[in-house]
Amino acid sequence: MTPFRHRHVLGIAGWTREDILQVLDLAETFREISERPIKKVPTLRGRTVVNLFLEPSTRTRTSFEIAAKRLSADTINISDSTSSTVKGETLLDTARNLQAMRPDVIVLRHSASGASAFIAQQVDAAVINAGDGLHEHPTQALLDCATIRKHKRPGATDLAGVTVAICGDIAHSRVARSDVLALCTLGAKVRVAAPRTMLPVGIEALGAEVHDRIEPAIAEADVVMMLRIQKERASGPGLFPNTREYSRYFGLGSRAAALLKEDAIIMHPGPINRGVEIDPAVADGPRSVILDQVTQGVAVRMALLYLVGGGFQEL
Repeated sequence: MTPFRHRHVLGIAGWTREDILQVLDLAETFREISERPIKKVPTLRGRTVVNLFLEPSTRTRTSFEIAAKRLSADTINISDSTSSTVKGETLLDTARNLQAMRPDVIVLRHSASGASAFIAQQVDAAVINAGDGLHEHPTQALLDCATIRKHKRPGATDLAGVTVAICGDIAHSRVARSDVLALCTLGAKVRVAAPRTMLPVGIEALGAEVHDRIEPAIAEADVVMMLRIQKERASGPGLFPNTREYSRYFGLGSRAAALLKEDAIIMHPGPINRGVEIDPAVADGPRSVILDQVTQGVAVRMALLYLVGGGFQEL
């Protein structure tokens, strides 16, 4: 197997098409492990993975834990409420103390953009960015690409010819940034739609087609990905009048869903704010692949832990 080109997984920026496909192809082989009666292989036996989550998380944290355990790695989970950061310890001191215990991989989620890159400069362990501020969420982008490829391009390598509409709070979404980068790298056509107050300046430079209405973005799209309003990261009043009006004009309800292609799939990185950016009937409907994204997330994170944790080396 070709060694992975990256020591750390800090963002999709700078990744090539081949980098992304290496992860997606490997994830397909790992997906089968999750379907076995005994969901465990000895690939990372003797390796230690620390999940350092200093922001709330359900899907990402749990899937990293499951991924590490299915590869037989020793797994340590640290949350904001149980770490010494609540006593005033800096992130740097936390990382240095973890490094003194010699882990092989540190998975970090943090509210500050660039936190993962900063820690990667301070420790010997491989660092995986599980979301840093407004910057990136690379593993979410990779699992989204895996989900889209499975449903829209089965048997293919890239996503050429697939049109993806990403709708919602683009400005404050690290998922949107990573998704645009990854999807464009794989040849997809990407549209983003949001109120003007929630569109970041310069998003076009990443390769996205920009709309300030949801209707033209989702028309004839193969994939529609809805994003929640990032209340914890949004700053300043006046981004939108109220959630009721936002839902009416930018939510994916029955009216907007009627504009979709018959074979379009609907995605959401979670957590879902039902009745705001997406109607429950749409989120739970036959075109929704939201839960499959979660399944793909375990396989993709298994692949990444394998690649940066040294799984390709003889143990």
